[in-house]
Amino acid sequence: MQDPFDLAAGWLQEHLLLPLLYQVGLMQWEDLSYGWALFAVYGAVQVAATFAICMPLERWRPLERWPDNKAVIVDMIYTVISRVGVLPLVTFVLFYQVQVALNGWLADQGWVPPTLERLFPALLGRPLLTFVAYAIILDFADYWRHRLSHRFAWWWALHSLHHAQKQMTFWSDDRNHLLDDLIAALWFGAVALLIGVPPMQFPLLVLVLRFIESLSHANARLSFGAIGERLVISPRFHRAHHGVLAAGQRSCNYGAVLPWWDMLFRTADFSREKVETGDPGAPEAMVSGGYIAQQVAGVQRLARAARRRPAAPIGRPRPAR
Repeated sequence: MQDPFDLAAGWLQEHLLLPLLYQVGLMQWEDLSYGWALFAVYGAVQVAATFAICMPLERWRPLERWPDNKAVIVDMIYTVISRVGVLPLVTFVLFYQVQVALNGWLADQGWVPPTLERLFPALLGRPLLTFVAYAIILDFADYWRHRLSHRFAWWWALHSLHHAQKQMTFWSDDRNHLLDDLIAALWFGAVALLIGVPPMQFPLLVLVLRFIESLSHANARLSFGAIGERLVISPRFHRAHHGVLAAGQRSCNYGAVLPWWDMLFRTADFSREKVETGDPGAPEAMVSGGYIAQQVAGVQRLARAARRRPAAPIGRPRPAR
């Protein structure tokens, strides 16, 4: 019996992608179109699975209730665009092309393409352990990308779109400016190339890590306990990162999946309970505008930050507790 994912990807390729590629004269992408379609299907299934798990949690033990959820609808649009469209394109098609070109160039120079298994021979023949090692390294890299996005004013101007949401839910994970997403994709992809992540594993790694990130944004009274919260980031831990800072407070909890890096670099704060989310300095278009309005507002805020060169929005991190 044929895999239902293969059937869905085949249908998507035949009825949508190939006609589209033919119309725009890009049939050289035909061989890769199936891979994009397959991971677009995986993305759609992940959205459905995230909804099936997080929505009941938010209904069961909501942290906040709002008179209307209009602002959340825009976040849903972000999620569909990212998980079903942009993410498969970047994580499979473009990553695959870059990796093939890079490995070919290295081979022409007489160099062996880098792999994690070559650096750590103990990983040879242990694909699950290698997959976990890839995830840990990528999460470490993402901690620093995220922390730097709070450090530089121009970068914060883009990243603040993610923080502008006052009605934070699991849909808010993908609420990012396209330019911020581009930087994140280049950062993530460069690290993946450096450690030799195989093309077919890279999208799966992204899907797994993004699922946990979505859960961490859930509007739910959910804690993993004193030990669990030090193993995997919970909604309570990550909500503290989105909290509006009181006088004298510093931003904290930059980790995406693992709290280890916050604990190691003294940016963890396990003490904050329910906090209000949002960015008081964000323009109203970033808060309640539609998708296009939010993207335009992000570019405008970036332009203002470039002209004024204000101090970065983040001071020194507060110590771990």
